[in-house]
Amino acid sequence: MSTERRAPLDRAKVADTALRLLNETGLDGLTLRGIARELEVKAPALYWHFKDKQALLDEMATQMQRRMAADAALDPADTWQERLTKVNRGLRAALLGYRDGAKVYSGSRFTGTDHAPALEAHLRLLTQAGFALAQAVDAARTANAYTIGFVTEEQGVRPLPGERREGFDVEDRARRLADFPLAAAAGELLFDDYDRQFDEGLAVVIAGIGARYRVG
Repeated sequence: MSTERRAPLDRAKVADTALRLLNETGLDGLTLRGIARELEVKAPALYWHFKDKQALLDEMATQMQRRMAADAALDPADTWQERLTKVNRGLRAALLGYRDGAKVYSGSRFTGTDHAPALEAHLRLLTQAGFALAQAVDAARTANAYTIGFVTEEQGVRPLPGERREGFDVEDRARRLADFPLAAAAGELLFDDYDRQFDEGLAVVIAGIGARYRVG
């Protein structure tokens, strides 16, 4: 009989394992039973830590946020436009690191307060730039929602970088829509060069925020 002692099971270890499996199974295929098998424990052991799959998703989203914050290098001298741009580019990059990353992150509740210092700093920067607090929250939420929505659509076409879902071949689409030249030409703009698409859309959102609240 092996005398090797297994490391204690905790929420972080379960969430880390779930995030690793997510790239293999996708969100629909991710199960507590599969995670338990990977951890070499019985499925009921996970219920000591998570009452259901949503509780696990909350912890996974929290781990994603922690990793994203650890990689962030934000400058206190940023303008509010620069800060919203950097934060949302960073969020997109983080979500793209996981199959169905945007779906996991969307609607989840952070399980700790690790996100609070960055949130406080972002809101302070926005209010010091001239936004009322309510406007700063609306601005940040709007940009965040744009990013999550964009990545959800992006991952519907490219589940992971380098992958492409069947049915989204731009040239084939153009042939099928040959009688509709504008719609056919739009395919290249809709389903290719997602970096350009994202940056252009984010610039529109940020410009709209400035115009709406008259903050330069």
